[in-house]
Amino acid sequence: MVEQVVLVDENDNPIGLMEKIEAHEKALLHRAFSVFIFNKKGELMLQQRAASKYHSPLLWTNTCCSHQRDGETNLKAGKRRLQEEMGFVTELNEVFSFIYKAPFDNGLTEHELDHVMVGSFEGSPSINKEEVESYKWMNLDDLKSDIKNNPDIYTAWFKIIFDKSFEKLANA
Repeated sequence: MVEQVVLVDENDNPIGLMEKIEAHEKALLHRAFSVFIFNKKGELMLQQRAASKYHSPLLWTNTCCSHQRDGETNLKAGKRRLQEEMGFVTELNEVFSFIYKAPFDNGLTEHELDHVMVGSFEGSPSINKEEVESYKWMNLDDLKSDIKNNPDIYTAWFKIIFDKSFEKLANA
């Protein structure tokens, strides 16, 4: 099955569907989501992207992220992908959304209207090794320092979300 993304305007109104790779080649604005899972200690679960990913392989990022399917709500998409990548499901709340554009070395560009969701989980995930290389829990203050000191080990969108919305995430 060829994965399609939902093309949107700047107000998140759907304007069409396109194959995911083509949308990234053409840098067209499309709908996406990023999930941030916290434990009771306030630590964020990070994932290290699998080495086989077509962009940003082995970089650290938020708990999971992907694209909504046609007709799929943001929360349903977030729960689906959390199960597919990390092996668990939890309740999610959408906190905010924003638009970003980030070109990659391979000629692709992420141009997304990203819906940011948060949830909570205690325990260890059952990661899908085709999607996720590893995971870890990090305190937000330690993470903020690590992003400043080691920016090249984190994904572009994660750094943007974290930089723009640290307070929103810390208080979610």
